[in-house]
Amino acid sequence: MTPKNVLNLGVKELRGLWRDRMMMVLIAYAFSLQIYTMATAMPDALANAAIAIVDEDRSHLSTRIASAFYPPWFTEPRMIASDQVDPRMDAGKDTFALHIPPEFERDVLAGKAPAIQLNVDATRMTQAFTGSVYVQQIVSGEVDEFVAGHREIPAMPVNLVLRARYNPELDPTWFGAISGLVESITMLALVLTGAALIREKEHGTLEHLLTMPVTATEIMLSKIWSMGLVVLFGTAFALIVVVQIMLKVPVQGSVPLFIVGSALMVFTMTALGIFMATVAGSMPQFALLMMLVLLPLEILSGAVTPRESMPQIIQILTLASPNTHFILLSEGILFRGAGLDVVWPQFVALGAIGLALFWLALARFRRFMQ
Repeated sequence: MTPKNVLNLGVKELRGLWRDRMMMVLIAYAFSLQIYTMATAMPDALANAAIAIVDEDRSHLSTRIASAFYPPWFTEPRMIASDQVDPRMDAGKDTFALHIPPEFERDVLAGKAPAIQLNVDATRMTQAFTGSVYVQQIVSGEVDEFVAGHREIPAMPVNLVLRARYNPELDPTWFGAISGLVESITMLALVLTGAALIREKEHGTLEHLLTMPVTATEIMLSKIWSMGLVVLFGTAFALIVVVQIMLKVPVQGSVPLFIVGSALMVFTMTALGIFMATVAGSMPQFALLMMLVLLPLEILSGAVTPRESMPQIIQILTLASPNTHFILLSEGILFRGAGLDVVWPQFVALGAIGLALFWLALARFRRFMQ
């Protein structure tokens, strides 16, 4: 193996990628619009939820409850009749329909416990779960204030002081931006190397390489460094321009340290991409195989749901996943400002997984070229 062959083959890969316009569009989208969209579109709290109210009491208390729902959490409440509830929810016009029964105010003042029916469109899962709590708190607060004649502030025996670290404003954009960046790194590192190998196989250029004085190791390393360089360049651009400048997400830790960790992740995923490309016979088969591999890796990595909430056996199995360690590494560096003395276990784990996948991919690639 000679470094000159690896360099020249890598340059050839970069030229081939530059001529592939659709792949260039995918790279530009993944490191710009996709990250921006994931950061700004993540549902965190209730916003502009459509609510309708059936007021059969027509009292001061029912009017007070209706006026308590206002933007930005809810849209302006729509007063409807009881026979309009089901048709409007079937048509998807309302997420919530609050039904206030007749003589509601009189029963409240008499010390009874009248019931208010809340119909919820549970197909809108995030709004349904969060909004139900909002509606309950609003109705309870308005009724309590009406009965007491003033809004009471309950005296707590303990003063709980909330201190939100690393994200003091609890802004979901911060988490969404980093999650989108991690997802783009993982996906493109896998796609670019796999597509490069399959493209050569479909175009017949792989047979030309077999007639040249190059080894399988040289061909594989050239694809890894060339496609990895593209992903790392896109990572640096997205982290500086999209995350820090456009989304104004502060980065607490060292950007160069994160780039080094990203390089380890790219090395691991490019090796996995080559292995998958040797298994798949065509690009459509590679796409299906990628769905079977990439989605479980991302879902079980801890980026979507905390690993602590998963079954113990899943937590143990995901330790063999590079995504798990890259998520811990990224959040530690970018959110908490962790240094190498804190995240070195993730670096070691990524390096070990990367070398194992590289060895498997190289063995498979050698048999593939025979």
